[in-house]
Amino acid sequence: MAYYYSSYSQGKKKKNPFRKWTIRILLLLILAAIGAGYFLYKVVNQSNVWTSDGNPVGVNIRSGTTFAQLKYDLYSKGLIIHRKSFEWWAKQKKLSKLIKPGHYEIFNGWSNNQLIDLLRSGKQSPVKVTFNNVRSIYELAGKIGRQIEPDSTDIVQLLTDSSYIAKMGLNKYTIPAIFIPNTYQVYWTITAQEFVARMFQEYQKFWNPERRKKAKDQGLTPEQAVVLASIVQKETNDNAEKPEIASVYLNRLNMGWRLQADPTVIYALGDYSIHRVLNAQKRVESPYNTYLHSGLPPGPICMPSISSVEAVLNPAHTDYMYFCAKDDLSGSHVFSKNSLQHLINAKKYQEALDKMKIYR
Repeated sequence: MAYYYSSYSQGKKKKNPFRKWTIRILLLLILAAIGAGYFLYKVVNQSNVWTSDGNPVGVNIRSGTTFAQLKYDLYSKGLIIHRKSFEWWAKQKKLSKLIKPGHYEIFNGWSNNQLIDLLRSGKQSPVKVTFNNVRSIYELAGKIGRQIEPDSTDIVQLLTDSSYIAKMGLNKYTIPAIFIPNTYQVYWTITAQEFVARMFQEYQKFWNPERRKKAKDQGLTPEQAVVLASIVQKETNDNAEKPEIASVYLNRLNMGWRLQADPTVIYALGDYSIHRVLNAQKRVESPYNTYLHSGLPPGPICMPSISSVEAVLNPAHTDYMYFCAKDDLSGSHVFSKNSLQHLINAKKYQEALDKMKIYR
C-alpha cells in the first residue's frame, strides 16, 4: 500500500506548472497582439478626417512645405479628428520626407492611411483658373497668382521678357492678345512658363482657320481683331450692341478716319475713374490715343471677352459712323450716320451728365 501511494505522488509531481505558465504567457501574447492589431487598425483605417459640411475640402501644399506647416494647414481647417494618431502614422510612413506639393481634394470620413497616401503620392486634383475684366498683364498676373502656386512676379517677368514673347511672334504691346477670358483647368503646381504656354496653345486653338478668315475679310490680323475687340469691350457691356459698335469702328477704318474712341484715351491716361472724357484729355500724347493717331492702337486696352471678339469677326452691316451713349444713362447707345445727328445725340448726353453733376 505504501508503494502505491509513493508512485502516485511522484506521477503528480511530473505535471508541474511550467506548462501552464507557458500556455498563459502565450495566451497573453496572443491577446496583446490582438490588442495591438486592433489599435493599429484603428490608427490606420478608422475614419479620422472630418469636413464641416461633408463635402471635400481643397488644400494647397506649396513646394518645400515642412511637416509642421502641413499639420498647421490641416489642423487650421479642422480636418483632423485625432491629431496624435495622425502624427504617429505619418511618422511611421515617413510623410515628412515624402510630402508632394499640389492641390488636393480631401474627403470627409477618410482614414489616416488614405490621407497620408494621397499626400505622398502627388496625385493632385486640377484647379479651375478663371479671369475676365482684365486690363493689363499686371492685373492678370495678380489674379492668376492667387489661383495657382507661381507668384504674380514670376508671370510678369515672363510676359515682359522681350526675347521670350518674340518666340510667339508677339511684342510687349500685343502679348495681352493671347489671353482669352475663360475658365481653364490646370494643376495648381503649373509653372509660370507652363501657364503662358497653355494660354498660347488656347489662343492658337481659338484662332482656327474659320476665325482667321473672318478677320482677314475685315482687313485684320488676329492680333488686330483682338485690339479692336478690346475697344468694343470697353464701350459697352451689352452683348447685343457689340456688333453695331464694331461696325462703326470698322467703317471708320475703311474710310481712313481716326477711331476717336474715348476708352483709348482713358487707357492712355491710366485713370479708370473717368466717366467723361474732356477735350483737353483727348490731346494726351500716347500711341493708344486714337484721337491723335490713325488706325488701331499698338495693342489691346484690355483682354476682351469672346463675345467682343466675335462681334468684330461678325459685325452688323450698317452705314453708321457715329454712336453716343443714350441720355437716359442706361449704358445703351444711339447710332447715327452723319455728324449733325451725332452732335444732337451728344448734346443730350452731355446735358444728362451735367444734370447728374458728372463732370469728369
